[in-house]
Amino acid sequence: MATYALTINERSASGKALLKYLEALKLDIQIIPKVRMRKSSYERSMDDIKHGRIEKFASADEMCKSLGI
Repeated sequence: MATYALTINERSASGKALLKYLEALKLDIQIIPKVRMRKSSYERSMDDIKHGRIEKFASADEMCKSLGI
C-alpha cells in the first residue's frame, strides 16, 4: 500500500468535485491542515515595527549608553 499526498483547493469547483469523487471511491482519506510557513526575517522585522517593538537612537553612542555598554 502506498501513501500519496495531494494539495487540493477545496474551495474551487474542480477541487470539490475531486474530493467528492475520492470519497465516493471509499478511499481512506486524511485531511491534514496546511502547515503555516515560518515568517521571513523581513516579515518579522516589519511586524516588530508595526507593533512598536523597536527603539530609535540618534547615534551609536546613544544606543550604547542605553544598553549600558
